[in-house]
Amino acid sequence: MIVEPKVREFICTTAHPTGCQKNVEHQISYIKSKQFPQGAKKVLVIGASTGYGLASRITAAFGCHAATIGIMFERPATGKRTATPGWYNTAAFEKAAISEGLYAKSINGDAFSVEIKEKTIDLIRKDLGEVDLVIYSLAAPRRTTADGTTYSSCLKTINSTFTEKNLDLKNNTITQKSVEPATPEEVEGTIKVMGGEDWMDWISALSKAGVLAKGAVTIAYSYIGPKVTYPIYFDGTIGQAKRHLIQTASEISAAFSDVKAYISVNKALVTQASSAIPIVPLYFAILYKVMKEQGTHEGCIEQISRLFHDKLFQPEIPVDESGLIRMDDWELDPSVQEKVMKIWDEISTENLMTLSDIEGYWEDFYHMFGFHFDGVDYGKDVDIDVPVPSLS
Repeated sequence: MIVEPKVREFICTTAHPTGCQKNVEHQISYIKSKQFPQGAKKVLVIGASTGYGLASRITAAFGCHAATIGIMFERPATGKRTATPGWYNTAAFEKAAISEGLYAKSINGDAFSVEIKEKTIDLIRKDLGEVDLVIYSLAAPRRTTADGTTYSSCLKTINSTFTEKNLDLKNNTITQKSVEPATPEEVEGTIKVMGGEDWMDWISALSKAGVLAKGAVTIAYSYIGPKVTYPIYFDGTIGQAKRHLIQTASEISAAFSDVKAYISVNKALVTQASSAIPIVPLYFAILYKVMKEQGTHEGCIEQISRLFHDKLFQPEIPVDESGLIRMDDWELDPSVQEKVMKIWDEISTENLMTLSDIEGYWEDFYHMFGFHFDGVDYGKDVDIDVPVPSLS
């Protein structure tokens, strides 16, 4: 079939298999152009099919020549409905890895579940024996815990309504957006879904099963952002969950003597998760313009490449006073933020195209779903039924 993008607000309901393959190939090519220090050799990536998780798996495999197991929750093509982009990304990744003699297998299912944890442990034990790096990169709207309770996350403030400029993605206009405060139950639900409880469950299960290497490292990804987004992010429901995630890193390191847990605070980037957050996309579009002008802009693969190269596998991992790895250092540079805030005050629908990189924002958005890549004939029929080798 001919696959075209079908966009509804912050999501695209179609994905292009050839475009997704091109996206993965671009990231692999970037990593292969770099030299990496000796790093992990057996890597588990929980949330491995898109964004930072996918970039982490690519960097581990093609930068460190590691064997990788990836956990994803994706849908294959059915009838005239395309697969999700993460499915196509994983298919392309596995094929590329296998072609270079790299071990790469994936497990498709709910990473929150006991079943998937047990299935992963069995695969590690059978094929790898143990893993020395566990990357936790889940972004999910809901979680069902072992007792059968389902919790949902939400994007809300705490205590009071917050109103600020917002980018209306339906028509590229600047509007005012008000975000209502969450109930205590909604705060609890967001922490349950996006906090560190499941990360701890994973490390506990892996350790108990004896499949964590001595001296293993585990890392989870977070975001803090600038003060303008604090009410909706850092001080909102998501921020409460991220604080719990940070606390969990300390608890993991304390509970497991042979495991060291870290949080990497990453840069603002267009991902399927971040596109859904009110007010944030406008900040992203302005930030893109400023950082591109300064030559410091990074996409997911550039960011994770720098994390692996400059931070994660150094003799001593550099952290801030709170024990966090700060990959948002370039974003929060005072010279960058001063320019971003100046534009924030001035921006309107009329000058949006000149004062922000709205085109770059949308380009990254479409790239997530395999669209807008040079060298792909989007008017050509394509087979949407693409197998993931390890799941076939």
